[in-house]
Amino acid sequence: MQAWSLPAIQSALAHLGLEGWLFYDFRGSNPVALRAMGLLSSGTRRWFLWIPVRGEAQLLIHAIERNNFRQINPQLSVETKTYVSWQDLHLALAEMLAGVKVIAMEYSPSNAIPYVDKIDSGMLELVRNVGQVDVVSSADLVQMFQAVLSETQLHSHRQAAEIVLTVKDEAFAETAWRLTHGQDLDEYTLQTFIGDRLAHYGLQPGHSPLVAVNANAADPHYEPSSQQTTPIRQGDMLLIDLWGRSVASPDSCFADITWTAYCGSEVPPRVNEVFQVVRLARDTCLEFMQTGLRAGETVYGYAADDACRQVMIEAGFGSAFIHRTGHSLGTEIHFSGVNIDNLETQDYRALVPGVLFTVEPGIYLPQLDFDESGQTKGLGIRSEVNCLVQSNNLEVTTLPLQDEVIPLLA
Repeated sequence: MQAWSLPAIQSALAHLGLEGWLFYDFRGSNPVALRAMGLLSSGTRRWFLWIPVRGEAQLLIHAIERNNFRQINPQLSVETKTYVSWQDLHLALAEMLAGVKVIAMEYSPSNAIPYVDKIDSGMLELVRNVGQVDVVSSADLVQMFQAVLSETQLHSHRQAAEIVLTVKDEAFAETAWRLTHGQDLDEYTLQTFIGDRLAHYGLQPGHSPLVAVNANAADPHYEPSSQQTTPIRQGDMLLIDLWGRSVASPDSCFADITWTAYCGSEVPPRVNEVFQVVRLARDTCLEFMQTGLRAGETVYGYAADDACRQVMIEAGFGSAFIHRTGHSLGTEIHFSGVNIDNLETQDYRALVPGVLFTVEPGIYLPQLDFDESGQTKGLGIRSEVNCLVQSNNLEVTTLPLQDEVIPLLA
């Protein structure tokens, strides 16, 4: 991640044509402001950090909060000012923003990008009225300073990617062995197996992996438990979604993959048909982004989602693809960079070098009789890969791509 230094922030502001960035926090409501200031927690009163495109940064805090701000990010070199009354606060804000017309805050018009929409409407109204400024979204700035990963972080991601791919293979091998040897197996048991193997290799998932068969896999966020679990039997479809990051460093980054398999020797034709639509949607999205980046074009998260979703629509599965194409990935499983999304939100941020995200189209058919047995089993298929934006290129970091459903008993 880029250092939250005054020169770096001012350079980014100049690049985006902005006159300043106003951070605001009240009792930890804005994690972006806390990160910029180098704080783990906030005080009990409202505070502001103003970084103009040129000149000195200013910190505005309540007079009783001085002790909470004694140790802040030294790379900002701020001038600290205090207020007591609300009238003082309004006057100080007006003075800080004097002569400025356009500033950035953690605000997203129409809540389009909720991950950065941290400013309440009352504060937005106050800043606009007192400062006489136009407030625009800091979404692109947040991505620059939080979601662009360092080489060390990318190395941690690549290590995690190798491990989750290995554990995926181990999970499928364990499933095949148990089925062929008549050993009982259910979703929760396999979920526990995956979690144990991730821990063995030094990864922490932060949340249990997803294991689902048949109709359960048609619920994208289905999660088994010791009280809610389904047996895994021959003839079932199996989906596993697993992720993790190294326990060695708080700045390590996640890898996150989803694969599907058939618990039998010959994959049913209907399953193959559905999977190939998912595969084509995934690969079309990847090609769309790679082509644009290699041509030096700006590629946006919403446009990549459109490219993926159009394949689903044309194949007649548009209504069965009920989530965004991908999410930002980093030190958190759902991170603060661009999402591949024009469904749940419209992510208008650009793909910039150093950001990491998933591409994971899925088709969810809870009522499908996929093996023509007369029994409605239901089907959920998703293929998830991780992507790193490079200068003029897109790298898939979780190769190989899954090109067909794996028959576990072949």
